[in-house]
Amino acid sequence: MQQETYQGSDPLRQFFQWNETMWADMQRASLGDNPVTRALSEVNAQDLNTFYNAVANNPVRLLDIQMQWWQGQLAICQNSMAKSLDREAGSLIADPPGDRRFQHKSWKEDPHFDFLRQSYLHFAQSLTRTLEVVEGLPEPVRQRLHFFFRQTINALSPTNFIWSNPELLHRTLEEKGANLVKGIELFQEDLAASANLLKIRMTRQSAFELGRDLATTPGEVVFRNDVFELIQYGASTDTVFKTPLLVIPPFINKFYILDLKEQNSLVRWLRDQGHTVFIMSWRNPGKEQASIGFQDLIHAGTMEAVRVIEQITGEKEVNAIGYCIGGTLLASTMALYAARRMKPRIKSATFLTTLLDFTQPGEVGVFINEPVVSAMEQMNDAQGFFDGRQMAVTFSLLRENSLYWNYYIDNYLKGEEPADFDILYWNSDSTNLSATCASFLLRELYLNNRLSQPGEVKVGNFGIDLSKVKTPSYFLSTREDHIALWDATFKGSRLLGCETTLVLGESGHVAGVVNPPAKNKYGYWLSEQPFESAEQWLAAARREAGSWWTHWQQWVSPHVGDSIPARTIGSEECPALMPAPGRYVRQTLPVEE
Repeated sequence: MQQETYQGSDPLRQFFQWNETMWADMQRASLGDNPVTRALSEVNAQDLNTFYNAVANNPVRLLDIQMQWWQGQLAICQNSMAKSLDREAGSLIADPPGDRRFQHKSWKEDPHFDFLRQSYLHFAQSLTRTLEVVEGLPEPVRQRLHFFFRQTINALSPTNFIWSNPELLHRTLEEKGANLVKGIELFQEDLAASANLLKIRMTRQSAFELGRDLATTPGEVVFRNDVFELIQYGASTDTVFKTPLLVIPPFINKFYILDLKEQNSLVRWLRDQGHTVFIMSWRNPGKEQASIGFQDLIHAGTMEAVRVIEQITGEKEVNAIGYCIGGTLLASTMALYAARRMKPRIKSATFLTTLLDFTQPGEVGVFINEPVVSAMEQMNDAQGFFDGRQMAVTFSLLRENSLYWNYYIDNYLKGEEPADFDILYWNSDSTNLSATCASFLLRELYLNNRLSQPGEVKVGNFGIDLSKVKTPSYFLSTREDHIALWDATFKGSRLLGCETTLVLGESGHVAGVVNPPAKNKYGYWLSEQPFESAEQWLAAARREAGSWWTHWQQWVSPHVGDSIPARTIGSEECPALMPAPGRYVRQTLPVEE
């Protein structure tokens, strides 16, 4: 209805029409036709109506944008004509920083493909600028539309189609279509392995085997219940620190991201420093575990792990590391100890890329609104769990050019098997989330941000108040993290009533954490200044070379206790049940009992 009042140019109008259908089509193709995709489509339509109203109220600004687009396109046409006569003529539109889609030489040297590339990039820039300058648009609507526009723009990239991609054209002609035949085979295999959801492979599933190539640090499962397995790793040093170390990985992923290959295993490195390392391996829940909630992850999860560690080691306190949402669980556990007036049991706490304040949820925030959350709850309640495959595709679309379309092109159009990459193998090893826990996570934490409000989150009869946590804490965030924005994680650290050390690593949510010292790949920033804003903190910070792992070891040293003879694995009450990496980590989708 509002679109009739919009007097934009034909290309712009056509784009908006594409956007109304493209996102819904992509979602249905990758996630299926379900309440969530329908809710996303409805939200997108409502946001577009809001956008059309704002555009109609900004005719002068819009006319200026349109004139800039037409002038720019005319300049590109002139440039293309000049290039057809002189191949040394440069391009007017440069590739965006970090964009690797147009690497083939024909995109710059062939006048036809250079015109196509420049026109596409110029149009993309014009659309993005239109959204940025239109006044009267609520910021949440602007953020959602920016995401949806970006998805549509990148889906329409000329690199995604055979007829408009010179590299694909050349390869198809050279191989006489054999690449497409192979691509169809890979597509059929992915479709069969995805059940009702298309999940594009990122690495060969046969490339790695748990316990052989990944998760190889020697250890034993010493405890198992319906929520998790507890793994204790064998010592590699003659003496160990008296205070054991508990690692709490995110319960939406499998633990071995912290125990990949020997060269980049944080678990192995921690063991080699002299820590007695325990790690939680979360169960991959199915319909039978639908009622397991966040408070069960505390009572039967982290608190139970601390109890078992005391049985094995005799120590009443542990140093703890929580990764991502595992850190949120760690902070909630410590707050529950405080609410129950119990001894803290956590001697020091380390939070890796952890959100405690969910005001800024990162790019996943485009999915956090009442209609979509309600639709997710409806779908999850029907099946008993939030399907990990849906989560995996959603997170891939947050980085669509590097985690979605590039694999679509390489796998299905080039007919190439993806390279063997341990992190992407882990990324593809999806994990479910129980329906009850998923609802709490989406509604109470992300949508309503209740954890930041004292007493709003209740575990049993006890209200959680993060300000009651007095345990010394270490916050590691990463500068390019798009899942847990670094300034948002640092902001959340202020909710705790304790001394905090803030460290900002280079790279992103995974690579910035899995950063072994031997590789000397990424550095980090330190500042003794309290966090007030991202600009203020970073301006006062100093960059250090090397991995944050060594800095953390220095920080935790006052909390590790004396050196004692290396411990054996397990105890009479908690004997070794089976070798690491255990049973739960091998559960596949759909869940197999």
